[in-house]
Amino acid sequence: MAKILVENLYKIFGDHPEQALKLLREGCSKDEILEKTKQTVGINNVSLAVNEGEIFVLMGLSGSGKSTLLRCLNRLIEPTSGRIVLDGREITHVDEAELREIRRKRLGMVFQRFALFPHRTVLDNVAYGLEVQGVNRQERSEKARAVLELVGLKGWEDYYPANLSGGMQQRVGLARALVSDPDVLLMDEPFSALDPLIRRDMQDELLSLQSQVNKTIVFVTHDLDEALKLGDRIALMKDGAIVQLGTPEEILTRPADDYVRRFVEDVDMPRVLTVEEVMKPAEAVALRDDPGVALRRMRELGLSSVFVVTRDRKLAGLVTADDALVAAGRNEEDLSGILIQDFPRTAPGTSVSEIILVLADSRFPVAVVHEDGRLLGTVGQVQACL
Repeated sequence: MAKILVENLYKIFGDHPEQALKLLREGCSKDEILEKTKQTVGINNVSLAVNEGEIFVLMGLSGSGKSTLLRCLNRLIEPTSGRIVLDGREITHVDEAELREIRRKRLGMVFQRFALFPHRTVLDNVAYGLEVQGVNRQERSEKARAVLELVGLKGWEDYYPANLSGGMQQRVGLARALVSDPDVLLMDEPFSALDPLIRRDMQDELLSLQSQVNKTIVFVTHDLDEALKLGDRIALMKDGAIVQLGTPEEILTRPADDYVRRFVEDVDMPRVLTVEEVMKPAEAVALRDDPGVALRRMRELGLSSVFVVTRDRKLAGLVTADDALVAAGRNEEDLSGILIQDFPRTAPGTSVSEIILVLADSRFPVAVVHEDGRLLGTVGQVQACL
């Protein structure tokens, strides 16, 4: 079951949304509807599922509907039509009392602007949500201190927001959202107001934090590099609708249309793609094979070397055609005597950019190896330049 399920969601801004809905369903565009009805289409028939524990990114240009969609999830903006389901419970029409409880305890939100209380200390800013819930002072102080340590602000509890840098203030905002231990974090362009270097640091911090707390995160950004870095999956939006939804690799390598293609055309592919996305299946011979078998296999594949694996597919080494020819002349029974270990290896999650220089200095392809030692694939110079 999805953590969050959105089905056929619409948001029309204006006094007569039913007019716009009718025209949308007849195929009229957002601009046509604005001209004919003076109603603005914010969200246009969006359906999606957010899985538990993933960072789901809503991306698009200004006016694409990404922030509107995020705010519909906790009903800061009321949808015009459609369903929003949280853990199997539809929350689209729950009453105000239940909605307040959901916002306080299950849906934390981090805004672009830090929205900290200037007259409250860092500790009291973080503890504010617990104070509203009626948690006693000692308990909320303990929880706030623990979360501040989690986001790297231990020792700053008694300072005021004016004493903190922009990145530190945003960490306070993140801690405030985390202190009530919500199931879901909704993050609306939280790093866009920061300087580029601080922004990258905060992205790294978020990924590090996510590895510890494993929250479900819906993250809004207009920055493609940020989306590619953070997102397990990305929904690219235009005119209130989702144009393409997929993993970063799917969007980069298989854009759905010309709009997506133009969006991603300037991306530095080697920096974004991982080895796993470009590797070829590994051609290998068995350690127990004799040199003649290895020679025949290399001739069939047009290779001058081939990887060698054990019975359980663990990488044992590599043999060259020259060495196999000599070993065959000596009637050696297996390949153990001619194994080469001096060749590049990498993990499947390595970025392609990290291995380009390695390949340039090596006469052998890169072996892609699982953490348990299994050979998964190979990357040569052609794949690394894709």
